Amino acid sequence: MQMPMTAPPRASLRRRIMGWVLTYLACVSIAILLGGALINERVERLVWTSMLSAELEHFRERSRNDADYQWTDTGGTRLFLPNQRPWPPELQSLPPGLHDDIPVAGKLSVVLVEDGERGRLALVEDVSEFNRYDDSILALIVGATAFVLLILGLALAWALGRATRPLQRIADDIAGLRPDQPRQRISMLRHNSRELWQISEKFNEYLDRNEAFIERERTFINSASHELRTPVTVMIGASELALAQTDLSARSRGHMQRVLSTAREMDDLIGMLLMLGKDPARVGRMSDQIALDQLLPEIVKQHLHLTRDKQLTVTIAPLPACDIIAPHAFVQAAIGNLLRNAIENSDSGEIIVSLLANATVIIDDPGHGMSPDQISRIYSRMARGEPMPGDGIGLELITRLSDHLGWKLEFSARHPRGTRASLRFSA
Repeated sequence: MQMPMTAPPRASLRRRIMGWVLTYLACVSIAILLGGALINERVERLVWTSMLSAELEHFRERSRNDADYQWTDTGGTRLFLPNQRPWPPELQSLPPGLHDDIPVAGKLSVVLVEDGERGRLALVEDVSEFNRYDDSILALIVGATAFVLLILGLALAWALGRATRPLQRIADDIAGLRPDQPRQRISMLRHNSRELWQISEKFNEYLDRNEAFIERERTFINSASHELRTPVTVMIGASELALAQTDLSARSRGHMQRVLSTAREMDDLIGMLLMLGKDPARVGRMSDQIALDQLLPEIVKQHLHLTRDKQLTVTIAPLPACDIIAPHAFVQAAIGNLLRNAIENSDSGEIIVSLLANATVIIDDPGHGMSPDQISRIYSRMARGEPMPGDGIGLELITRLSDHLGWKLEFSARHPRGTRASLRFSA
């Protein structure tokens, strides 16, 4: 019995496209921010180097022209000369060059260290206020970038929602198709894209071809069933009339009973074949209320003639009252095929037919028995829908019929030998 395949949960196309685009935009934004930060750092160093170098050059020029010229600290700019005021510890170990973000007296500063005629000089510029302003600008840029990404994400979600809505509509139309209703089509809206229009058109063409195929099959099945059932019905009627004759010999009566039984089995077989081609919902409307506890003895009685040439008995266990809603002919055919299979695979002993209150019919036979490997192979063939060689068409049809009507058919090995077949109906 094939189990329906359940698709694993997957992200929608809209979500995937949004994820790809937003990831790309985020990567580009991060790259731009990092590149901007590196360029900004490089420009800052060039600017500070130029400004502080100009200040030192101005100091040297004034010192050469005026021997009494003295530097005066202004604002956040301080000059440290050799053999004058003590140098802060942070400056003493700095080599010549520009040094950024050096804490001097508790304030972040830019320091330009140079070696000149008068010795090593250090020009210190307080940049703590500038850094706060720089951080504010950076936070504003990051916030603006995040805001733009948010707006782009919302716009993208709205646009993708409109773009994928026709796809969802097509999926909903396909999900709403019912196999028992003819002339079903999926909608083809004028504002759909060319690709969606082609998908809808090709799918509708497939529905047309599939409907034509089903109609040919239905016509063939109706014709075949009529042609097959007509001679079978004639055989059944003729056999019943022959058995009604009082002057029929016992030998002939036995032969005619065998013909009648085989014809009825053939009629049931044809019925099962036709049933497999119908929708389960339609089958449900053809169902009857069946008392299994009354039907089982009738089925056993009809199959007792198969045990005449064997040392075999069929025993019916005490049957609890149990009613089900199902097609009478197919319940009878399913149980009869299981019982016939048990008789054909047993030579002597006792076949026990029992019924559980949950509408499960159990047939235990003393036959050759089935090994776990044989039972496993049967279930494998049932799952794949493959034929079961050696078991006849009856068992395969019961398997397919059970799957079609929601019944549960199981086999298990008995100890020390024999097989148990259980068929659970939908109560």
